Amino acid sequence: MFAKAFRVKSNTAIKGSDRRKLRADVMAAFPTLGTDQVSVLVPGKEELNIVKLYAHRGDAVTVYVSGGNPILFEVEKTLYPTVYTLWSYPDLLPAFTTWPPVLEKLVGGADLMLPGLVVPPAGLPQVQKGDLCAIALLGNRAPVAVGVAAMSTAEMLTSGLKGRGFSVLHTYQDHLWRSGDKSSPPSLAPLALDPPDLSEEKESVQADPALQGDLRRLTLEGEEENGEVQRMCGEKSLSEASEDPSVRGLNPDPTDSKTLQEQMDELVQRCFLHALKCQVRKADLPLLTSTFLGSHMLSCCPEGRQLDIKKSSYKKLSKFLQHMQQEQIIQVKELSKGVESIVAVDWKHPRITSFVIAEPSPTSQTIQEGSREQPYHPPDIKSLYCVPASMTLLFQESGHKKGSILEGGEVRTIIINYVKRNDLVDADNKNLVKLDPILCDCILEKNEQHTIMKLPWDSLLTRCLEKLQPVYQVTFPGQEPIVKKGRICPIDITLAQRASNKKVTVVRNLEAYGLDPCSVAAILQQRCQASATVTPAPGAKDSLQVQIQGNQVHHLSRLLLEEYQLPRKHIQGLEKAPKPGKKK
Repeated sequence: MFAKAFRVKSNTAIKGSDRRKLRADVMAAFPTLGTDQVSVLVPGKEELNIVKLYAHRGDAVTVYVSGGNPILFEVEKTLYPTVYTLWSYPDLLPAFTTWPPVLEKLVGGADLMLPGLVVPPAGLPQVQKGDLCAIALLGNRAPVAVGVAAMSTAEMLTSGLKGRGFSVLHTYQDHLWRSGDKSSPPSLAPLALDPPDLSEEKESVQADPALQGDLRRLTLEGEEENGEVQRMCGEKSLSEASEDPSVRGLNPDPTDSKTLQEQMDELVQRCFLHALKCQVRKADLPLLTSTFLGSHMLSCCPEGRQLDIKKSSYKKLSKFLQHMQQEQIIQVKELSKGVESIVAVDWKHPRITSFVIAEPSPTSQTIQEGSREQPYHPPDIKSLYCVPASMTLLFQESGHKKGSILEGGEVRTIIINYVKRNDLVDADNKNLVKLDPILCDCILEKNEQHTIMKLPWDSLLTRCLEKLQPVYQVTFPGQEPIVKKGRICPIDITLAQRASNKKVTVVRNLEAYGLDPCSVAAILQQRCQASATVTPAPGAKDSLQVQIQGNQVHHLSRLLLEEYQLPRKHIQGLEKAPKPGKKK
């Protein structure tokens, strides 16, 4: 379901009543969870968002996000746990085991076929058709996929473990997983480490003698005949499977003794020092601590990592900044009630001066480039001119007709050649051009045709361009140019006041520049730490607008000008950014 990118419709904070309803739904869907566990999964006071999205096949999905990670998703009123949740509660669903090389195929969107199962000594878990199931890899009990059983356990055994076993909905490394912190599965010891013994199952169900061999064979939809894949997966022992490259990253590095919290502490400090050394200047002070986090620290987070202070030992930004103040790196003051700002920075502090920005290794760059979605490149936009019927006599000598598309330089050359060819340069003043009947009809107004006999060169060329019809050409990298009438509308940024007296930032016309409003909303929601929604733009057919809570023009300016490299002349409203130190 999430093998390809999805489209976000809205992302809003959950209401208190919806939070209580979600808890009740979770308890009903997963009765094995205790009240305390449900309270941890669906926290009472921590931030919890509802994200409504459309999967690539058009399925409407509701995702519940807590602490930056998707924890549950709902399709047609059925709740499913994500792999992030299953790593905390690995026994929440009946779990089936498969071979490590299968993971790559599952991530690509394949369903799990029964010959790919590994049967443990105790036998397969008992499920009915349609039951939710977890899928883990041999050697690690942490689930890597969530699916629905296509048949009951009894039917699986009766079939000789042949056919489709599970419809897979969500996997580790799919796009839903990517929307979280992209952490790897924990290392959970399997309940039984012995290789499967099929003798008991064979006796109990009187299975086909070939069943034991079938269980050692990996078969996925569309690949039953792939002998190479079968040999690769079917002959591996448990120790060989644990060495397989496809499961690297599932188990923490045994040489790394740091806990996840310690690693997050290091990341927080690295982003803090990076931001002070490379982004914040004295002129930016005083700087709101919230702006410092959203506009500077988050943008300094290394590729493939996600900064989450809640997962550090500091828990809160204010507590972390207090530590940095105790080290005399910064000075924080409450300039207005309840609002803290950084008022001073010691840029000569040894921790700042000695901080080195690590360059990514060529290997990591290759991996990132291979897994990253195609980066955005701005289109090439040209202002052009179209010859109308009233101007055809002037341009027909140069081989152009009504509807011909010309660049400004071409128009200038054609006019100059026409004037010289018809000897219209004034003999007494070379800066003036005599107007013949064609020029009079094409560029003069009716009330001017008997009063103006000559025009300066610049006036002649300006009038000519004004009489032509404006068009523009948009060329996206690797695509054919697109020519449209009129002038391209700039990306429009406005501030609006809502009934609650809160400001919202509204962005329109992103589509004209090849930008997906839903993708832009998702990026802004993360960076601004504010609710972002996508709605139809009023008065515009088939156009969407992005709305973000608060004045977020500063974030938009960084995104559009610095990251997307769009020319400033195609963006209007950037002057509405809040002044430094002013509350948004």
